[in-house]
Parts: sequence; structure tokens; C-alpha cells
Amino acid sequence: MKTQTTNYLEITEAKYVSGYKIRLTFNDGLARVMDFEPFLRKARNPDLTQYRQLRKFKSFRLHYGDLMWGDYEMIFPITDLHAGKI
Repeated sequence: MKTQTTNYLEITEAKYVSGYKIRLTFNDGLARVMDFEPFLRKARNPDLTQYRQLRKFKSFRLHYGDLMWGDYEMIFPITDLHAGKI
């Protein structure tokens, strides 16, 4: 895998895999599949629990290199996603 040197980290591609899993590709060449199910199962805030519905979960989008749902209702630090943590 070839990695590139960048001054900032961003997600360049996000593809739905299955269940609550999304494959993320970062601008440094790293790609990983993140499973959001454990996070969503623990969530208590209604702004987050609504994304337990797969239809809503699949509505994610990339916004300036960040993975987000809704109007910033659910968003994660990019460094955490890059490290495989939620």
C-alpha cells in the first residue's frame, strides 16, 4: 500500500458494507471497515438512537472530509476513525 504525505487527514470515500459497517478510505491511503453497531447500541440520546434504523444509518455523507449524519447529529473525530476507534 502506498501512503501519501498530507498536512491534514480526511476521508476520501465512504461506502456502506452491511449492517452498521462502513468502509472508509482516508487521504493517506489507509482503508478500514468501521462497525458502528456497538456505539449505536450503547447510545441513549434520541439524536443518535434514530440511526439504529438502517434506512437512517445509510443516510451518511461526506462533508469536507468528515463522515456525518443529518445536520451534524452524528459525527466522529476523524483521528478516532483513522485509528479504528469510536
